[in-house]
Amino acid sequence: AQAPPPTPCLTLNSPTLSFPPPLVQNDIDIYSLTVDSRVSSRFAHTVVTSRVVNKASTLQEVTFQMELPKKAFITNFSMIIDGVTYPGNIKEKAAAQEQYSAAVERGESAGLVKATGRKTEQFQVSVSVAPAAKITFKLVYEELLVRHLGAYELLLKVQPQQLVKHLQMDIYIFEPQGISFLETESTFMTNELAEALTTSQNKTKAHVRFKPMLSQQQKSPEQQQDTVLDGNFIVRYDVDRTVSGGSIQIENGYFVHYFAPEHLATIPKNVIFVIDKSGSMSGRKIQQTREALIKILGDLSPRDQFNLISFSGEATPWKPQLVAASAENVNEAKSYATAIQAQGGTNINDAILMAVQLLERANREELLPAGSVTLIILLTDGDPTVGETNPSKIQKNVQEAIDGQHSLFCLGFGFDVSYAFLEKLALDNGGLARRIYEDSDSALQLQDFYQEVANPLMTSVAFEYPSNTVEAVTQDAFRLFFKGSELVVAGKLRNQSPDVFSAKVRGQLHMENITFVTESRVAEQEEAFWSPRYIFHSFMERLWAYLTIQQLLEQTVSTLDAEKQALEARALNLSLSYSFVTPLTSMVITKPEGQEQSQVAEKPVENGGCGSRVLTQHFPHCVRLGGSSADPVFSKRRGWRGQGSLRVPAPLSPPHRPHPQPALPAPRTTPAVPAPIQPPSVILPLPGQSVDRLCVDLKHSQGSTNLLSDPGQGIEVTGHYETEKAHFSWIEVTVKKPQLQVRASPEHVVVTRNRRSSAYKWKKTLYSVMPGLKMTMDKAGLLLLSSPDRVTIGLLSWDGPGAGLRLLLRDTDRFSSHVSGTLGQFYQDVLWEPLAAADDSKRTLRVQGHDHSATRELKLDYQEGPPGMEISCWSVEL
Repeated sequence: AQAPPPTPCLTLNSPTLSFPPPLVQNDIDIYSLTVDSRVSSRFAHTVVTSRVVNKASTLQEVTFQMELPKKAFITNFSMIIDGVTYPGNIKEKAAAQEQYSAAVERGESAGLVKATGRKTEQFQVSVSVAPAAKITFKLVYEELLVRHLGAYELLLKVQPQQLVKHLQMDIYIFEPQGISFLETESTFMTNELAEALTTSQNKTKAHVRFKPMLSQQQKSPEQQQDTVLDGNFIVRYDVDRTVSGGSIQIENGYFVHYFAPEHLATIPKNVIFVIDKSGSMSGRKIQQTREALIKILGDLSPRDQFNLISFSGEATPWKPQLVAASAENVNEAKSYATAIQAQGGTNINDAILMAVQLLERANREELLPAGSVTLIILLTDGDPTVGETNPSKIQKNVQEAIDGQHSLFCLGFGFDVSYAFLEKLALDNGGLARRIYEDSDSALQLQDFYQEVANPLMTSVAFEYPSNTVEAVTQDAFRLFFKGSELVVAGKLRNQSPDVFSAKVRGQLHMENITFVTESRVAEQEEAFWSPRYIFHSFMERLWAYLTIQQLLEQTVSTLDAEKQALEARALNLSLSYSFVTPLTSMVITKPEGQEQSQVAEKPVENGGCGSRVLTQHFPHCVRLGGSSADPVFSKRRGWRGQGSLRVPAPLSPPHRPHPQPALPAPRTTPAVPAPIQPPSVILPLPGQSVDRLCVDLKHSQGSTNLLSDPGQGIEVTGHYETEKAHFSWIEVTVKKPQLQVRASPEHVVVTRNRRSSAYKWKKTLYSVMPGLKMTMDKAGLLLLSSPDRVTIGLLSWDGPGAGLRLLLRDTDRFSSHVSGTLGQFYQDVLWEPLAAADDSKRTLRVQGHDHSATRELKLDYQEGPPGMEISCWSVEL
C-alpha cells in the first residue's frame, strides 16, 4: 500500500503580481512591469523588472514572486529601495547555508519559497516598504531552449492582478540560420488585448511585443479595476536547416554547433513496453495507461517489432518473443492492453531483466532487423516492493544485463516513485527519465513522450573538430538522434584558430555509415552577432558555461563518489564564475538594515516530491508581486491549494454570406423556453441568406461520420454521433496548412501540431496565432478556428438542453466546389422545390440528385451559448 500522492505542484512560469486580503488593493501600486527576453541562437536571457510604490500611510510588506523554467538558471536579482541597491550574491551552497541557519536560529524566515511544477519553479522574496517609498525588483535568468518535436518554446507568465500603467513584454529572437516559422499562444488573450500584440519578422530576426493600455487590461466595464491578464504567454518557433552537417555559430572566441539534419529515413526499432500494473496503479492511472498504450501501439510503424510486459509481483510477457507491428498484431496487442488490471506489488527488477532477455534472445536468433534500434520503455508509479527491492542492486543488475546494447527510458507516474532512482537507471543505460504528472492529460503526456523516441534517425553520433583549434568542448558523442530533436555541442576556440572552422559529424543510418562535413568562416560568424538590439554581451560564452554545467550535473548521477566530487567541483567553479544559481550554489539576498538580513535562494532538484526542499514564509500582511489569492498556496499541512484563472470570452464574429439564395419564409425568433424545444444536431448557415439556416438532425448517422471534407480549403471534419444521447461524443478537425488536428471531447480539447499534443480544458481562454490560422477559445466554451480566406469552424461545449458537443460553421461561402461529406453536401448545388400549396411548412430539398424532406420547425439555437434562443428553421433528418 502506498500513501496518496500530494496535490500536483504549480506548473506555470514567469512574473506574477497579486493582492490577497486584508490590504486594500491600491495600497501598493505596481506602476511598471516589464519583461525583456532576448533569444540569441536558442539561448534566452530574460530580465523581469517590477516597479512599485507604497501608497499607504503605514509600513507594508511586499513580496516579489515569479516562476521561471526548470532548466533556467537565475543569474542576478536585486532590489532598489529609494535609490539604494540591495543585491543578491551567489555563493557556494555550504557558505550560504551558514547564513540561512543563522537566520533560522534568530527566528527569521530566511528561506525563499520554492516549488517545482511540470516545467517551472518558483522564486519569491519579501521586503518591508515605508510609506511613499518606491522599490524596483529586477530578476535575470538564462536558459538554452531545447528543440522538442520540431519546435523551440519560450514560456512567460503574465499575472499582475491589478491594472499596470506601463506593462510591456518584448521578445527579441535572432537565429542566423533563419526562422522557418513563429507562432504565439496565450491563455489570457482576448480580441481586445490582441490589438496590443504585435509581431514583426524577417529572415533571421523576430520581435514580439505586448503592450496593453489600461483600458485593454480591464476585465469588463463593470470591473474596471480588475485585470484580465492572468496566464501563460508562449512563443514557439523553429529554424531553417539547409546544411545537413548542421550550423556552426561563433561569437567572441566561443562556438556552438547545432545538428538536426532533415530528410533522413527513420530507423526501424524493436521496442518493449514494460508496464506497472501493481495495486497502486488502480483506477485512473491504469485507465490512462491503457488509453495511451492503445494510441501508441497504433502509431507503431509496420517496420517495427514490439512486445509488452506487464508486471506486479511477477512479470508476464504478452508474447514469448517480439512480433512485427502488423495490423493484426497491433489490434491483438490493443485488446491485451485494454484488459490490463491493476493489483499486487511492484517487481521492477525482474520486469526489466525479462525485457533484456527477450531482446538478447532475439539478437542471438538473428530476429532483429539489421541496423535496427532496441528500446525498453518502463512505466511505473512506485518503488520496488517485491523481489529485489534495493535500488542500487537493481541499477547494477540492469546495467550489467543491458551492457550498453539497448536504451532504457523510465517514466515515473506521480510522486510516489523515487525519481532519482529512475533517473540513474535511465542515464546509466543510454536513455532518460521523465515524470508523468497525475492529471486529466496523463495519457497525452505518455503519448507525447513516445513521439519523442518514435523516430530514431541516427545512432552512434560523434562530433569531430581539429584538436589544435578547439578546447573545453561539451559532450560530443551521443547514442541516438531522434526526429524533431537537436544535438548541441559548444566549446572554446584556441587563440590561433584558422579563418575557416571545420567539423565532421559521423554516425550510422539504417544500413550505412554517414559523415557530414560543415565549415564556418570565423570572421563572418563573428560579424553576424554584432546587432546589439538582439544580442546580450558574451552570450555564446554563457551558453557554453550553461551547457557544460548542465551536462556535468547529469554526469554526476551515473558516476562513483570520487569522480562525482571532481565533476561537482568543476560545475561549482563554473557556476560561481558565471553567477548561476545551480544545485551547487545559492543566492543570498541582502535587505535593508532592521529587516531579516538575508534570504537564500536555492535551485530545486527533481526527486520524489515537489522539489528538493520547500521552505515556507508566513506574512500576515503581504502583497505578493507574483501570485494572487486564487493562486496555489503552499502549506505543510494541506499542500498546494488554489483555483484556476478567470477567463474572458472572445466575441463571436458574425456570419459572412455574400451570395444570394432562394427566398425562404421569414423565421420567427422568440425568447427560449424550457423543453420540449431541443437544439438540432447541427445548424448550417445558408450562404446568401442573412437570417435563415438549415437545421440538420442526424437520426440515422450512428458512429463515426465524415461531416465535412474540402480539399480546396484543406480542411476535414469527422465526428462520432450518438443518436440515443443526441450529441457528438467527439469531433475532430484536421487542417492541412498549417498542419493541425483538433479533437474535441466532452472532457477537453486536444490540439496536435507537429506530433506535439496539448490538452485544453473547456471554458479556459486560449488565443493561438499560427502562420495562416488563428485558434481561440472563450470562457463560454466556444473554440473557433479561423483565417482570412477559410471557412470558420467552431466547436462548442454546450450546457443547455441536449447538452454535449456542438459544431458551428461561419463564412460558409468560402467552401470550394469540391466540398463533400454528410454536412458538406449542403454547400454543393442545392435546389429548393417550390412550397407546397396545401402546406407551406414543408418543401423538398434536392442535394446532388437526392431529395430530402424539409419541415419548418421550432428549434433551439445553441450558437450564441446557453440558454439559447428559439428559432424557426427548415429541419432535415439524415
